[in-house]
This record gives sequence, structure tokens and C-alpha cells, in this order.
Amino acid sequence: MTVQLNHTIVAAHDKHTSARFLADILGLQVSPQYGPFIPVEIPNGVTLDFMDHTDSGSGSGAIAPQHYAFLVSEDDFDAIFGRLREAGLTYWADPFHRREGEINTNDGGRGAYFEDPNGHNLEILTRPYGSGS
Repeated sequence: MTVQLNHTIVAAHDKHTSARFLADILGLQVSPQYGPFIPVEIPNGVTLDFMDHTDSGSGSGAIAPQHYAFLVSEDDFDAIFGRLREAGLTYWADPFHRREGEINTNDGGRGAYFEDPNGHNLEILTRPYGSGS
């Protein structure tokens, strides 16, 4: 049996704004609404389904931040990182947000962390961790 991640639900205060944010930063498209979800399909076939936090029955309180990492090419990293900087977003070299305004060079690649409008910790990286020499 082959197991593949197909989709995951991303809690949002405003699913339309959150989906648009991710799509714009990564250079992707927002798909039409499907039920309570606003999908953003990643090129490897995984879909992030944005859903308003109140639709989940969780109430309107705080959203527990999650981490979403996106493996990208060197050229895509340059384009995405350019959009991050153009948008004036804060970015960090580490997941704990201690190295502000820096990127990391782990495993011979490049990586950066940034937050979406809901406080989710997003990451772009050009080499999977543990792949370097």
C-alpha cells in the first residue's frame, strides 16, 4: 500500500484572507470554495484546506499555531523570499524566531520561517533537513 498525504485542514480567522496570503507568497492559485474549505493545492498534489476557526466548532478563540514547511527549488526560494521582503514580512532563520532577518543554510541549502495571518509558522527550504553531507 502506498500512503500519501492528500490534504490537511488549516484553521484560520478568515479562510479567504489566509488562503490568498499563502497562495500569493508561494506563487500559487486559490481554488474555488469546496464546502466550508478554501483550498490551495501545492504542486506535489497536497491541498491545504483553509477553514474558518468558528466553522470547526472550536469557537472564536485563539488558534493553536501549526508548522507547514515547503520544499522549493533555489529559483523558487529567490522568488518567494523576494515576495516576503516586498510584503515587509518578518522572517527568521530558525523555528523559534530567535534569528530575525536571517536565513539559514542548513544542509547546504537555504531556509526561512515566517508567520501567516493566524500565527502559523511557515517555512521555505531548498534542501530537506538531514540531506547534507
